[in-house]
Amino acid sequence: MNQTTAQLAEAIWAARQAGRTLDAEATIGTPDLATAYAIQRALLGLRLAAGERVVGWKLGYTSEVMRRQMGIDRPNIGPLTDWMLLGSGDAVHERLVQPRVEPEIGLRLKTALDARHAPVDRHTVAAVVEGAYACLEVVHSTWTGYRFNLEQNTADNSSAGQVAVGPRLPVTDLMALDTVAVRLHDGSRTLGQGVGADADGHPLDAVARLARELAAMDRRLEAGDLVITGGLTAACALEVGGRLSAVFSTGAAWSIEVAVQRP
Repeated sequence: MNQTTAQLAEAIWAARQAGRTLDAEATIGTPDLATAYAIQRALLGLRLAAGERVVGWKLGYTSEVMRRQMGIDRPNIGPLTDWMLLGSGDAVHERLVQPRVEPEIGLRLKTALDARHAPVDRHTVAAVVEGAYACLEVVHSTWTGYRFNLEQNTADNSSAGQVAVGPRLPVTDLMALDTVAVRLHDGSRTLGQGVGADADGHPLDAVARLARELAAMDRRLEAGDLVITGGLTAACALEVGGRLSAVFSTGAAWSIEVAVQRP
């Protein structure tokens, strides 16, 4: 395509601001992955110019169930901003015209994590995590009907819409996060089930991979960053007037719920 990355980012931003969707192929074609991330960075620049600030990162397609649902063959990443954060039970913004919900384990860092200068693994990540949180990511694609490939989705910030951040999970050992069970429901029926291990094998491993990917871009994770580690079930549509919840648990030990609704 003849348009610049800045122009393509502006087209995505304008659609998101107006609450409308676009045809991915007609809008940006299929850029290579490096160009897709360049468009994503330009899109973030527009968010920052509008007064938003980066508060963390999302990991997309870390689970097989999400890759299978969307026909994506490997994970990607995208920044989170303060505008995207919701509390449990909050309503999503009206600009999200085709929201879907997926439960995720969020990890908040107490100190920076930089993979540019030293190897990072799950133990390195565990040492800098302040806490794990029950989260519901509300994905929203600019692309009509969620019809996209990996590159188009990456340019659109990996469909990042908003994130409902729920209670802290009362885990005593972060290494056991892979055993946390989650159930997504609409109040009357279960829509999906998963466990923490569905996110890259372990949520801590997912963050380690993110740190390495950021290092390749000459970046690092910052103190206070929230990282949502990937959907543990398939994403389910959040209908107008609807409410979806997820229950995170370790058997009878504890059970934590987070919810989001659409006006």
